Amino acid sequence: MKLYNIPIVRMVYVSDNFNKPQLRNSGDASVAFRDSFEIGELGMQEFFKVAYLNRANKLIGIHTVSMGGSHSTIVDLKILFAGALTAKATSIMLCHNHPSGNRQPSPLDDNLTKKIAKAAELFDIKVLDHIILTPDPDVYYSYADLGRI
Repeated sequence: MKLYNIPIVRMVYVSDNFNKPQLRNSGDASVAFRDSFEIGELGMQEFFKVAYLNRANKLIGIHTVSMGGSHSTIVDLKILFAGALTAKATSIMLCHNHPSGNRQPSPLDDNLTKKIAKAAELFDIKVLDHIILTPDPDVYYSYADLGRI
């Protein structure tokens, strides 16, 4: 007879593909992130996604951390890092979209990027880039390309 009903926390990561792509630069990352969206989502509402990478920058997986409205989304760092730790990621790439088509980051985007990078240091996880996608398939912004990460 159990005295207490103790909740159990289980963390599971299931990989169904060992031939993951290597994300070497912002171009690779923008393609991988763009492929993770359904048709029409980029222009509909803001999403925030994170790519979890292993030591060789091979993609472990992409996680949609949040879905928001037409011009913003709220990112819960606990969810972002729970995924990174479960996947045993050594680095991450961040991504969100601007349905408006404007690829320039806002001050809020800049602050969030800094906040995530600072928190990642506590876990020895490196933030390699933050990509902003637009509905235009040829337009994106990369913090890393501009030396901002």
